[in-house]
Formats: sequence, C-alpha cells, structure tokens
Amino acid sequence: MKLKTLLLATTFVLPPMAAIAEDTHHKSGAAVAQANANAALTDGEIRKVDKDAKKITIKHGPIQSLDMPAMTMVFQVKDPGLLEQVKAGDKVKFATEKLGGAFAVTWIEKVN
Repeated sequence: MKLKTLLLATTFVLPPMAAIAEDTHHKSGAAVAQANANAALTDGEIRKVDKDAKKITIKHGPIQSLDMPAMTMVFQVKDPGLLEQVKAGDKVKFATEKLGGAFAVTWIEKVN
C-alpha cells in the first residue's frame, strides 16, 4: 500500500511541482534579460521619422554594444510599428543591433 501511495505521489505531485520550478526559472531569466536590455540602451533624440522608407534619424550618445561613438545617423527599424511611437524632437532610449549588414533600431521608448 505504501508503494502505491509513493508511486501515485511521484506521478501526480512531482510533475506539477517541477513545472512550477521551471516557470519560476524562466521568469528569473526574463528579469535578467530585461536588466541586460536596459543596460544596453542608448540615449538619443529623434531628428527625423521616415515611415515610407521605414527609417529613423537619431542623434545619439555612444552605443557601447556596437563600439560606436556619439553621432547622428539613420537607422532602419526592425518593426515599422516603432515609428508610430515617436516624432522629431522626442528624447528617447533605444536599442539597436546589426541586422543583415545594416544597423536597425529594435526597441525604442520616449523619455521625459
């Protein structure tokens, strides 16, 4: 009888507990990823938004992740919907990466 109880417990109790532990691990990983993303953000000011060409011109500070000095440059955007969030003159924080040989904004947020 004790063996049946033990088998039932390991069949019905342990798998859900493992799922809870795994879910907690993923949330912690997501929090770490967000912290890393925040560390990689660059300050900038929008100079021009070109929705037709899916490009944005940003005067930005140094981009540490790309070893790029401060300058004004035109970026492509990974998601054209990002262009709906900003306009010329907005102060922003943004993330960029090299995609297919071009620099693209992958995330952007207005700041006050």
